[in-house]
Amino acid sequence: VRGAWKMEGYVEFLALLVSALVVGFVSVIFAVVWVFQYRGGLSWDGSAQEFNWHPVLIITGFVFIQGIAIIVYRLPWTWKCSKLLMKSIHAGLNTIAMILAIVSVVAAFDFHNASSIPNMYSLHSWIGLAAVIFYALQLFLGFAVFLLPFAPVSLRAAAMPIHVFSGLTIFATVIATALIGITEKLLFSLQNPSYSASPPEATFVNCLGLLLVIFGALILWMASRPHWKRPPEENIKVLQPIGGTPEGTEAESTVTDGSNANKSELKMNSEAARKQNFKLDEAGQRSTM
Repeated sequence: VRGAWKMEGYVEFLALLVSALVVGFVSVIFAVVWVFQYRGGLSWDGSAQEFNWHPVLIITGFVFIQGIAIIVYRLPWTWKCSKLLMKSIHAGLNTIAMILAIVSVVAAFDFHNASSIPNMYSLHSWIGLAAVIFYALQLFLGFAVFLLPFAPVSLRAAAMPIHVFSGLTIFATVIATALIGITEKLLFSLQNPSYSASPPEATFVNCLGLLLVIFGALILWMASRPHWKRPPEENIKVLQPIGGTPEGTEAESTVTDGSNANKSELKMNSEAARKQNFKLDEAGQRSTM
């Protein structure tokens, strides 16, 4: 497997990665400071402080952790790790993001119900709930098709482009929904002075929105560059019938006394197996939620 030092544009990738991590972490800090400095902190009692869990968990899980999950395959230092391990990490990060998103939605509904505020009336709530549902579906299908070993290669090949596209679409949708949500919160909460008067809270939260946009742009850029994909693994074992032997072991040793034609046929079969193995890598191993 190629090392990190052989990655095309390694310095650029490293700069973007560090920038994304810093911007994402600062976004989480901004969300926490916002709810403690201006919104009264956090609690779980049906009050406005319970609602404050909503923006904190959405930005932490649905934005920051999901963004890291998207690019985890691109980290060149992990290319020496098994793909099963990397798929497990990818799925685990997305599972954590899903749990935090569900808790944040519960907090919002609890607050609305306790305060007699109607649910699901705003564009933010419509898009947000749709994003959570599609994200759950994306996670379930990712487990079933790409992580568990039961799906055939043809199904993985057909599902991978949809999986990648839908994952990036959901991530971009979450960023847009978060921007709508924080703007909606400021419009409802800031009365004296109003949002239009640009009080300190409004300026601070607007800066949070800019950080979310920058983080989303960095993640989408890194995820969309084809030369930063995890390279196909140069496996010692190639695809073969059950009971067969890997290339370069017993099968090759049995033809040392054979004719040149037999050797040539073995090489052709090995090359065909490599190509089939590469297709498997493309179909099932380099998927991105």
